[in-house]
Amino acid sequence: MEVLLARQPIFDNNQNVFAYELLYRSGAGNYYDCDDGDRATLEVITSSLLLIGFEKLTRGKRAFINFTKNLLEGEVATYLPKDTAVIEIENIDPDAKTIQACRRLKSMGFVLTLDDFLCSEKYEPLIELVDFIKVDFLNTDFSSRKNIIKTIGKHKKFLAEKVETYDEYTQAQEMGYTYFQGYFFSKPVIIRGKDIPTYKMNYFQLLKTINQPVFDLESTERLVRNDVALSYKLLRFINSGVFYLKSEIRSIKHALTLLGKKGTVKWVSLIALKMIGEDKPNELIITTLGRATFCELLSEKVGFKNRSSDFFLMGMFSLIDAFLDQPLENILLDLPICEEIKEALLGNDSPFKDPYNLMIAYEKGDWECFHNLAGKLNLNEKEVMDFYVNSLDMANKIFF
Repeated sequence: MEVLLARQPIFDNNQNVFAYELLYRSGAGNYYDCDDGDRATLEVITSSLLLIGFEKLTRGKRAFINFTKNLLEGEVATYLPKDTAVIEIENIDPDAKTIQACRRLKSMGFVLTLDDFLCSEKYEPLIELVDFIKVDFLNTDFSSRKNIIKTIGKHKKFLAEKVETYDEYTQAQEMGYTYFQGYFFSKPVIIRGKDIPTYKMNYFQLLKTINQPVFDLESTERLVRNDVALSYKLLRFINSGVFYLKSEIRSIKHALTLLGKKGTVKWVSLIALKMIGEDKPNELIITTLGRATFCELLSEKVGFKNRSSDFFLMGMFSLIDAFLDQPLENILLDLPICEEIKEALLGNDSPFKDPYNLMIAYEKGDWECFHNLAGKLNLNEKEVMDFYVNSLDMANKIFF
């Protein structure tokens, strides 16, 4: 059985990544095979531990993994590293055997989580054993979310999941939730009348300059050299080991010459974007670099080998609205990038639209959408997962 793996970040109160939940699809034809959860979880554990490695998937953070009732009562969890794995208990009716199994895992030092929690007497024996209680913000209302914390008390750690906007994130914080899962971090915080800060505007101007159709190496060198922070980050990056250089690069001119036109546009744009996002969660730049690399790897397989640089830029600029806290359509009006990228990012017709949507579907674990698009684009699904894992690895190497 083929398993596809993705991950979703879980943040603490300071928007630092605390852990990742491993999202998976099992079975060659189904987008989510919930009828064979035991086998699916076993495949996830095998893939993440033996074939890929927890480090690549989670950057050394904890990994939340869903467990069925049968697997909880078996020995599977004992093969996981207890300092990394978090056992997630989802949609079960606990009996004496289940509770005993949870007590055993707890005594061994495992962290336990009760997922999709709703106030119910059947969960009472488990509440004392679990470390985290997850509440689904998509399928609960305001009063239910608040009442759960009030009923159980603040001696437990409460995790709000499916938090998709900053308003929901703020609301969850105010209620007493201290961990947050969802894609709120990738959304812009748009305040009418608020200007883009000067330092962000300066780096945005740099993005516009180096992405002009006619590339000017001398003016690019001058722009980079005049910014001490940018120069330092570029030289540190190019000497970091990513390029396997035999000797250290000490000048901006040498660095840009070595990178060439495409490399300069690609990597200077990315570093400038990272500096725009200094006030944002690190996960935003990690996701951005992962998307850019994913799209670049995908380009050849979807018939755009000669447009790999454009695919990289498409992934890189896909979250620029979250960096600048401005509407995406307004930002793209100012960026001198090709129309195919702009239209794909805005959801309009474009030859790049399906590959872009496939990347988004995979990242979010929307397996039904991913399966349909992979078929439409005639892609090998396992190969796409390899692209995803490699893109995570690249992001980790460059920025962490």
